[in-house]
Amino acid sequence: MPTTFRPYNPDQGRLLPAHLGEWLPEGHLAHHVDDIVDGLDLGAFYAPYQGDGRCNSPFDPRMMLKVLVYAYATGVFSSRRIARRLEEDVAFRMLAADNFPSHRTICEFRRRHLADFKRLFVQVVQLAGEMGLAKLGTLSVDGTKVRANASKRKAMSYARMKEAEERIGKEIAELLEQARSADADEDGRFGADARGDEIEGLVKDRRKRLETIRAAKERLEAREREAASEGGGPPREPDGKAQSNFTDPESGIMPTSSEGFQQCYNAGVAVAGDGQLIVATEVRANPSDQGTMLGLVDQAEATCGEAAGEVLADAGFCNERDLAALEERGIDGYVATGREGREAVRKSAASRPATRRMAEKLATPEGRKRYARRKWLSEAPNGWIKEAMGFRRFSVRGLAKVRGEWDLVCLALNLRRMKTLMAA
Repeated sequence: MPTTFRPYNPDQGRLLPAHLGEWLPEGHLAHHVDDIVDGLDLGAFYAPYQGDGRCNSPFDPRMMLKVLVYAYATGVFSSRRIARRLEEDVAFRMLAADNFPSHRTICEFRRRHLADFKRLFVQVVQLAGEMGLAKLGTLSVDGTKVRANASKRKAMSYARMKEAEERIGKEIAELLEQARSADADEDGRFGADARGDEIEGLVKDRRKRLETIRAAKERLEAREREAASEGGGPPREPDGKAQSNFTDPESGIMPTSSEGFQQCYNAGVAVAGDGQLIVATEVRANPSDQGTMLGLVDQAEATCGEAAGEVLADAGFCNERDLAALEERGIDGYVATGREGREAVRKSAASRPATRRMAEKLATPEGRKRYARRKWLSEAPNGWIKEAMGFRRFSVRGLAKVRGEWDLVCLALNLRRMKTLMAA
């Protein structure tokens, strides 16, 4: 007998339209994002639109935020790609409820609210705490290098800046001299009304280049003065190899684990041990993690409303001052001491006592066991961000904006992680 196929009528209309929520299966990440965002205080996202007298109706910030968070959670970071997904992807269309903001609108919304994502990140962490998903029994801190929205080929070293400054200055002087000596000749040959401004254009270009180089040179010198002020020593001239980028001056050349030296920012996280949720974030233009551990711990404690009982960190965060501070606060620290720790053991107790005690603690079987948890506690979320979500490069430029986008990235990862924990 002939095979009977299931009905297939692509031109069949519906008497009533389907509910958008039925387009996706129960438990889909889009439903989770939809529910969580609906429960957050979004006053900061609505405030710019209050009483501005605009004629056109803007898109609802709640809808825009749901789309943006879901996009980051699923590895879609480009505003153009998000705009395409709104037309092609069922989950995006459900969250947008058949709204179709342009890529420029999406980009502007993200730019306008970069500073507000920190507040939203904190709300999500606190919500996770109320649900019993984030507790500060153990806090693990880690840093990772994320590519800046700039090429390292657009950077110049301090030594080359000094050379270029002198060379371009001489070129400008020579061009101006040529212009002066040629004025009389050009007036006689072409008339007093002729343009004859070719040299003027060359001078203008070189002056603009010189201003750019001098500004970059001043940034490097200012960083050196700031570092000297923090260290208590006299200011020195920057190292000749120190670089500044012309596209994103606040980013820096940093070593990465797989791509050699790249133009990057140093992004840090503090992860709560129980659920591997990120509870504190930080971004620096300095490749070193030195001096950031306590700031991450303070931020995590303030957000979660409880004290950290235990802190894990690698050798990049180790210094005598911070280790002593952990002891004073009664926090059980397990911070790798690296080579400096082994040297400190050989020195007298008066030299680096906190470092010596930490090295001795990590040399015990129990110490090694506790420290080993850091690898999967805090390194895993950084791996999820780069591998599962595919976030390897910032979309914005400048430290303040980059910090806002990093908060958005960590917020999106936390929502993914919360869905997994709630389903367990």
